[in-house]
Amino acid sequence: MADVIPIRTPVLHEQVARKLRAMLVEGRIAAGAKLNERELSERLQVSRTPLREAIRQLAAEGLVALLPHRGAVAIHLDEAEVQHSFELMAALEGLSGELAAQRITDAELQAIRALHFEMMAAFTRRDLSAYYRLNAQIHAAINAAAKNPVLTRTYTQTNARLQALRFRSNFDERKWKRAVKEHSQMIDALAAHDAPALRQLLITHLNNKRDVVLEMMRAGTLAMTSKA
Repeated sequence: MADVIPIRTPVLHEQVARKLRAMLVEGRIAAGAKLNERELSERLQVSRTPLREAIRQLAAEGLVALLPHRGAVAIHLDEAEVQHSFELMAALEGLSGELAAQRITDAELQAIRALHFEMMAAFTRRDLSAYYRLNAQIHAAINAAAKNPVLTRTYTQTNARLQALRFRSNFDERKWKRAVKEHSQMIDALAAHDAPALRQLLITHLNNKRDVVLEMMRAGTLAMTSKA
């Protein structure tokens, strides 16, 4: 008789972390706001034990800060931190693209193309939540195709701090369209294995995101929520 192999179901705190992550990225929990355990427990319909485990996970990712006497707070970056973080992220994205263009397999390229088509469909529907989820998967897949685990660890940690800001950078329709065009150019460069071109495209893409975020910060519109 064959051994029974248990199928692992997602741990509850991981499910809670996924929901909280989306709330933080999409601005349903504002930057700098305290994560009220009682309210979140009721809203997510879970006990406080998995909720606290999820919060600790998000703190390790950099989305939440655990502060003395205040508890868990959604991270808030000032203008200098935004500039410095995007500067580093642009360099990490550029290196990811350069290495990915050299090392990507046909299967990886096909998977990224499929994500791109899904992302374009989400853009057509103006479904920003789905668009951003697929967008993030594309960037992560390019990073994975670089096949450098040290780069991936640094990339993941830095990107966590910027997810909410990258999401908000698409609130402006004209700038969202520009970002979509840049993504199409990235796919073309990746398919052509043009490492210098993909590196520069990704750096420009991140610098454009930075400029949009800084513009919104200075105009006081960064806290706006999406209508998508």
